[in-house]
Amino acid sequence: MKSVGSISILHVVFLAMTVIGLKNHVTIMPPLLEVAKRDSWLSVIFTLLIMFPWLFLLVYIHRKSKQEPLKDWLKQKIGKVGSNIVIYTIVIFLIVIAAFTMIETLQWINTTFLPKTPKLILLAIYVTLCILLVTTSLQTIVIVNVFVLLAVVVFGFFVAFTNLQVKDHELLRPFLEHGFQPILSGLIYPASGFSELIIFLLIQHQIKDRLRWHHFAIMLVILAGLTLGPLIGAITEFGPAEAAKQRYPAYEEWGLVTIGRYVEHLDFLSIYQWLTGTFIRVGFILYVVTDLLGMVGDHQRIWKMVALPFFFICLPLILLNEHIFLELKGNYILTATFIFFFLLSIFLMIVAFMSGKKANKSKADYQDTESGDT
Repeated sequence: MKSVGSISILHVVFLAMTVIGLKNHVTIMPPLLEVAKRDSWLSVIFTLLIMFPWLFLLVYIHRKSKQEPLKDWLKQKIGKVGSNIVIYTIVIFLIVIAAFTMIETLQWINTTFLPKTPKLILLAIYVTLCILLVTTSLQTIVIVNVFVLLAVVVFGFFVAFTNLQVKDHELLRPFLEHGFQPILSGLIYPASGFSELIIFLLIQHQIKDRLRWHHFAIMLVILAGLTLGPLIGAITEFGPAEAAKQRYPAYEEWGLVTIGRYVEHLDFLSIYQWLTGTFIRVGFILYVVTDLLGMVGDHQRIWKMVALPFFFICLPLILLNEHIFLELKGNYILTATFIFFFLLSIFLMIVAFMSGKKANKSKADYQDTESGDT
């Protein structure tokens, strides 16, 4: 099934760069550096290799569901009650991960450049902006994303190349300093981001062409690159011990940027990167929620049934002690994200496989009946 306003696969790739890229570029770095330290970049490479076979699962589900809306497909295969249970579980989890992204960003804003601004005011403003984006359309979201992503990518390469003057790549050695255990312990964090590729199956009916394995593989490699860039940068610029202590390693790298003797303090450019990334990530995830609930374009229902629950989930999180929030995010939410999306992919694969067997059996029974009548 194709919608009237479809998006291209290139738009999907760009969305992955912003929506999942923000998480891999910023959110997973502190716990990953804390656990794997000097070899954290090896955790990303190992995770990349491990996740490649998982992509076949996504392609299988995508092919078997024939690009139908997931809600309609599940209703046909497991019934209305079963479909509603799955859909509402996905919706709740998506709202939770969007809330954690929102709060992490607001805490960063409050810590770095708006320390005297009440967090509740920041929350109200940013939630309003994100919901306004949600009330538009997927086409609007991808167009906005293309415009903001260009500058984000340019600034990313700018900080990477400018900081070459302060990088010491010898700090990446010795490899496997503490054996394989730190690397294995760090696998869950990049996997938490990579597993979010399954979200694009939730809007598959709005994609013009069928997604193939190489499309997912390209997105996976790009996401790995977005993770490795700031990760290796943090280790080579600050050293593994200091980088592991930092709360926002990607942001701290901007503090080292200088052009000649007189141009410095360019870290304000990172504000654009982070705020636009959060805007697109939260807006897109909440749009997927509205799509699953069948309320796309219904502004009144979106404000009542998405904006209010999202705000009230964010509210207790923003009132939490920041150290508790970091513990909750690093030790539970990132791990839970990978487990949830991995189990969801297994469940959808089983549904697709069982429905395929039933279809083949029905076809065989029909052919037997036809031959018997003859």
